[in-house]
Amino acid sequence: MLADTIAPSPEAVADRLAEARYVADEGLATAIFLAMRLGKPLLLEGAPGVGKTEAAKVVAQMLGSELVRLQCYEGIDAAHALYEWNYQRQLLAIRQAGEHEIDIYDDRFLIERPLLKVLRRPEASVLLVDEIDRSDHEFEALLLEFLSDFQITIPERGTLAAAARPVVILTSNRTRDLAEALRRRCVYHWIGYPDAEREARIIALRASDVAEATARAVARAVRDIRARPLAKPPGISEAIEWANAATVLEKGGSPWPEAFRRAIGVLVKDEEDLAYLAPDFDKIVEDALS
Repeated sequence: MLADTIAPSPEAVADRLAEARYVADEGLATAIFLAMRLGKPLLLEGAPGVGKTEAAKVVAQMLGSELVRLQCYEGIDAAHALYEWNYQRQLLAIRQAGEHEIDIYDDRFLIERPLLKVLRRPEASVLLVDEIDRSDHEFEALLLEFLSDFQITIPERGTLAAAARPVVILTSNRTRDLAEALRRRCVYHWIGYPDAEREARIIALRASDVAEATARAVARAVRDIRARPLAKPPGISEAIEWANAATVLEKGGSPWPEAFRRAIGVLVKDEEDLAYLAPDFDKIVEDALS
């Protein structure tokens, strides 16, 4: 198995993720390892911005596989996830064929959607089912059936089975509860916000122009900000962007406290949250810089 040679242990997974500039804790590295070793889907839950989607991207990079992403949304159905026929091209081909026979169910008329795409790939790929909680229970049932056999039936073509079993990663922001049947099929891991030390390491890795002291200050400030009752707490990506933006402003002549304040719109993106933080923001920054 490809995963065995590339990541023979949770520690090896953590090392490979670190090489791709993704700082994973022991729990996440173990969950990824077990999902790959056991051949089970990996369900990652957590608040927006904690690195769930990025983890899937890095796993694909680690395995040297293509990442096929199925972005879920309210109302998604089989046609958007599996396949559909290009009816306009079929009709045009029928007109052009005239009296000649034509196979209107040829590959050239088939529009591959993510689930069919991973089945037809000759090599194993990484299937990311992103924000599964945004779909409905009917779509969950469809996905569960797909994950059971890794095959689909196209009435005009027959049953197509996976040429190579994909690595499957599902993400959820937990806006609703997922079906127990889906949860039972998966290896589960909750990704929380990192502590200040680990977030500083992430910022330093992802924002190469940011000084180590700045990364530590940003991590401390963001930890303080997230502890408050905000409508939209900033994610890790916003913390990285804030560190970058403040560094750009500082290099342009703004002193540090002022640079952080002027770049706040990169970190907090809700008007009520900005108003709530305003009275205490200068102290948050001063404490973080001290």
